[in-house]
Amino acid sequence: MNPIRVVAAVLRRGDALLVGRRPSAKRHGGLWEFPGGKVEPDETPADAAQRELAEELELRVTYVGDLLHSVRDEASPYIIEFYPVESEGEPVPHEHSDVAWLTLDELASSPLAPADAKFVSWLAGAADQDRSPGSIDRR
Repeated sequence: MNPIRVVAAVLRRGDALLVGRRPSAKRHGGLWEFPGGKVEPDETPADAAQRELAEELELRVTYVGDLLHSVRDEASPYIIEFYPVESEGEPVPHEHSDVAWLTLDELASSPLAPADAKFVSWLAGAADQDRSPGSIDRR
């Protein structure tokens, strides 16, 4: 099975990160995830983030940083790639049933999609190595 790249946008507002609740009828339905989607063959991760966030949340992406972390989604062909993203606008969910800005502590106790849970654990464990939510801004 060839891997399918998926971009996950890590958007920060203060100490909170943006997540969306997956629709109940989809895989991992009802769980929270970082917004994003599949990287098409002719796209860069930045292109995919711009397209997906415009379609799913009506956000205009102004910056996409370097890859923070990647996680293979178990029992699927997906590799989730987490990128720091900055945007303009307020998120209006079209794909997710809800969106929320949650702190790292709130995320750690929230029902997350498996790959997103692994990323949050990585991010929490990396706080002393300058990869905390406050360090994902543009440098």
